[in-house]
Amino acid sequence: MQRSFRLIYIVAAVLILGVVIALVALVVPISVEAQTSSINAYSPYSMYGPGELLTPGNVQMRSMGGIGIGLRSSAQINTQNPAASSIAPRKSFLFDFSFDGTHYRNRQAKFDATGMETHTAKTAYNTINLHNIALTFPIAKGLGATFSIAPYSSVGYKMSMTDQNNDNWADIGRVVYGYMGEGDITEVKLAVGWAPWQNFSIGVAAKYFWGNINREYTTAIPDVITGSGEFAATKGVDRYRVNNFKLQAGLQWNILLTDKRIFTLGATYDLGGRLNPKMQNYVYTDNVINNIQSAPITDITRTLELRVPHEVGVGLYYQDRAIAWGVDYKYSAWGSNNSSLNENTNMQDIAVAYTNTHAIKLGFEITPKRSDVRNYFNRVSYRVGARLGNYYQTFAGERINQLAITAGFGFPVKIWGASSVNVGFEYGRMSSPATTQLNGMKVGLVTQNYYKISVGFSLFSLDTSDYWFVRQKYD
Repeated sequence: MQRSFRLIYIVAAVLILGVVIALVALVVPISVEAQTSSINAYSPYSMYGPGELLTPGNVQMRSMGGIGIGLRSSAQINTQNPAASSIAPRKSFLFDFSFDGTHYRNRQAKFDATGMETHTAKTAYNTINLHNIALTFPIAKGLGATFSIAPYSSVGYKMSMTDQNNDNWADIGRVVYGYMGEGDITEVKLAVGWAPWQNFSIGVAAKYFWGNINREYTTAIPDVITGSGEFAATKGVDRYRVNNFKLQAGLQWNILLTDKRIFTLGATYDLGGRLNPKMQNYVYTDNVINNIQSAPITDITRTLELRVPHEVGVGLYYQDRAIAWGVDYKYSAWGSNNSSLNENTNMQDIAVAYTNTHAIKLGFEITPKRSDVRNYFNRVSYRVGARLGNYYQTFAGERINQLAITAGFGFPVKIWGASSVNVGFEYGRMSSPATTQLNGMKVGLVTQNYYKISVGFSLFSLDTSDYWFVRQKYD
């Protein structure tokens, strides 16, 4: 009977989650120009390299600015530090999955031939996606493992540009450049954590990356020979395939550990590794209007030199019966590991290069009274956080700053013991005040704002009355 009721609650919860995701799709603001997609990002900054890097962790962690290096909790899955897996309670099973809905707003200053700003171009886009699936389970006393699947990076952009060079207009007329790309790289991670002593844990993780990215670029001109007004075009298609490994090590030290509070220092080190995507390059001649495409003029397969960086992170995490807070710092050596992008585009006027990144994350949580049986909202967790850093690429030598402000709630579900439904909100901004030159014309760098809503389920069994995988005994 108990199992039947549990199954009913699980089914009901999944149905509720579906309704919530549908509401998210309706609530996310839609403009006249907006479109919706299942890709994880829509940003012109994803045009190069592996694309836009996504924030790791579950909804709880991302609602607190993305902290996780020092986080150590038996009621939460930590995918950022493998040492945290050692705290998995015996005879338990922890499962977590989440969805994201994101609204992107991009704007870019436009200038005329004299360098005077004329207007601001604006675009909007929406995405809805499954963000992560993770589970943690004990192996032995002080030994646990975590398995997770999550997006690592995403590519999504579509843009066009008209060359207004007077010489070109006089010779062949208007030239239109088009750029489009989409795809994702997924990270599959298996982490094992071991606590040789009560206050000290170590862990290792193996990460496997796989994914496909497609990028297209076209150069179109009017058919001046026939005068038909049609556009003849040269179209290039780059198809990237990624499958490679990376290793990570981590540790956690409980500076303070009592029945009422815990204060933990954590550290992680990523060894880096080669993504080295295999790229197939095709070049076609094309008629844009009639959609007539030739056989490939070129068909080249080569391997690009691209490394995921060495990374060092440190974090502090404190928790007592009511509050929790954490702070993380992470350094990623993108610039030290990659000398150039080696990309195949015709936007040669913009110099794009990798750069080392620094990120600071802050998070705070309060749960007024976890054991209050009279007031449900005293058992709800309230979270805020912030994240500050820089993008891992520079454009025309200009650094792109990143800022995110987060908030969220954790709603406990009693029937599943320590299980909860988590809702997170995030506002982020990527920007630079600088301008550059593109094909002889002054252009402003894109300012990107985004609004994200995340919904996640944490299904935990932490007490002897609510184990999920215990053999039933009958008299």
